[in-house]
Amino acid sequence: MNIFNLLFTAFIFSFILFHSNALNVTHDSRSIIIDGNHRIILSGSIHYPRSTAQMWPDLIRKAKEGGLDAVETYVFWNAHEPTRRQYDFSGNLDLIRFLKTIQDQGLYAILRIGPYTCAEWNYGLEASLYGCIGGPYITTTYDYNAPLDEYGNLNQPKWGHLKQLHDVLHSIEYILTNGDVKNEKLSNLVMATIYETKEKSSCFLSNTNTKIDANVNFGGINYFVPAWSISILPDCREEAYNTAKVSAQTSLMIKKLNKAEDEPSSLKWMWRPELIESTSVQGRGDVSVNKIVDQKDMANDASDYLWYMTSINVAKDDPMLNGTVTLRVNDTGHVLHAFFNGEYIGSQWSKYGNNNVTYVFERNVNLSLGKNLISLLSVTVGFKNYGPMFDLVGAGITSPIELVLNKNVVKDLSSNKWTYKVGLNGISNKIFDTDCASKSSSKWVSDPIPVDKNFTWYKTTLKAPLGNKPVVVDLLGLGKGMAWVNGHSLGRFWPSYIADKQLCKTETCDYRGRYSDSKCVSKCGEPTQRWYHVPRSFLKDSENTLVLFEEFGGNPSGKQFQTVEIGSVCINTHEGKEVELSCQDRPISKIKFASFGSPQGVCGSFDKSEFDSEVDAVSILEKECLGKESCSFKITEEKFGRPSCEVKKLAVEAVCEDFTL
Repeated sequence: MNIFNLLFTAFIFSFILFHSNALNVTHDSRSIIIDGNHRIILSGSIHYPRSTAQMWPDLIRKAKEGGLDAVETYVFWNAHEPTRRQYDFSGNLDLIRFLKTIQDQGLYAILRIGPYTCAEWNYGLEASLYGCIGGPYITTTYDYNAPLDEYGNLNQPKWGHLKQLHDVLHSIEYILTNGDVKNEKLSNLVMATIYETKEKSSCFLSNTNTKIDANVNFGGINYFVPAWSISILPDCREEAYNTAKVSAQTSLMIKKLNKAEDEPSSLKWMWRPELIESTSVQGRGDVSVNKIVDQKDMANDASDYLWYMTSINVAKDDPMLNGTVTLRVNDTGHVLHAFFNGEYIGSQWSKYGNNNVTYVFERNVNLSLGKNLISLLSVTVGFKNYGPMFDLVGAGITSPIELVLNKNVVKDLSSNKWTYKVGLNGISNKIFDTDCASKSSSKWVSDPIPVDKNFTWYKTTLKAPLGNKPVVVDLLGLGKGMAWVNGHSLGRFWPSYIADKQLCKTETCDYRGRYSDSKCVSKCGEPTQRWYHVPRSFLKDSENTLVLFEEFGGNPSGKQFQTVEIGSVCINTHEGKEVELSCQDRPISKIKFASFGSPQGVCGSFDKSEFDSEVDAVSILEKECLGKESCSFKITEEKFGRPSCEVKKLAVEAVCEDFTL
């Protein structure tokens, strides 16, 4: 049995098992066949370990409303079996509950059993077995952003634009899976692809040029096909969808202060040090070998942190006692913290955008007569999971590790006896967990609260924000570390890591052409992330505990919880389109801007042009939309007047009502 048939058998099994209405599932060269019907399965990924079980019903419902037929997921086996023969299917690892939640929505579940996981997961679980292998179904991938954001909100206009695409594809499913296919070249830029049955036909017009828009005549009708776009004509006459013509609304999300208490001034902080004396001063660890061991092999994904410790004896006549000695360490980890004879001597980390993640750490040290201890803490923030032989890419400290006297290497320590310890004391003892923290020998201290101090733990209590909107915590002002709420991990934070200012370009954002991670880059010169999602299921109605581990040094005092919601919604689309403005569960309170013709700008900063219609579009939409959660209308000259431009668009910004509790 070849690899495709093996994987497809597993795929078919997942259909039969998790969609009780499917009695007979097979396939041919055109599509999957379910109960004798050719089907196009529109599928999107929701990875169950990356959200809480309480979020799954809402995420899956929004996926269904967005026009999907199936939800697919990898099976993250290293999470289910972290130690051989010890299994975990609890909480957000409850795979069966996740599959049943999909089934409850009437959707198919597609299991990508693996063992390889091509999803920014350490090593891809099992690097050496399979690559990312596709199947005979459509899986939607979003190179630039996803239709649901990290909080579970609709990411508009992406969600709405894709919903329109999915609806059109469903409407022509029979023709696509049963019709004859032919291509017709319309110009040097545009190709027509025609699917035709005896009863009807559907057409696609594709412009593959990355810069030049096209006007073409097809079947006696003129069409405008923007560069790098596809138009879909369900009846080969009327354009129902174009990938570059976005008519879905844009939602501007805002963050609102916690009304339950006056943060951050109301928060009372406590602190305690991370206990590192056993490693940095005493050099005690779990295992010793006479070589440098790769961090992936030694830590086995149990922790980001690995201590490397060794000692050297210096005799009376050793020239290193009186000269300038430099400790030189080669590192392929993301961060290195170095200690010499119990004293912290410095840290270093990989530069932004350095794909090789390699650097050389050098610091001058003062050797003492007799035993000298070198303690190095290597820190990773995830491992590469794709690319040629990525599983062979090293991590952590590598040979050689040297002592350099007056720029000449006098001692290579690589073959020394090295002692290793995985993890940090506070994390291993779970002092972030209120049920475990009391068992630790070190106690929390109220005053004074140190700032800019590395290897420090902070703790405070707070009230949950009112309402049911997604909650975030602002960690700007901290260096690097980890965060927990009520013992639940929020993940790593590193807001002191600033994106390169040079990456952002001044020209207008242009996504046309093949994917590149350098397109439309934003927020250069800012932290890669500062707002961290706190799932509502993590929070209690009463008191909640926030614990921070600060690895670099920062100030916790400015931390605050906020909620995320829609502030305003916009449309900016062409004449003839039926559009909708929606504040979801809140009414529209104001039409901030509306103009028909050739309005300029983007959502949040629209401006009129000299070519716009003189009709008061604001007044028209105030009558139709104010006080409603949503309103729909068609963009026509009869409604909004006649502008003095050839290509006519309507731009609108509507404000959603602010419910202040």
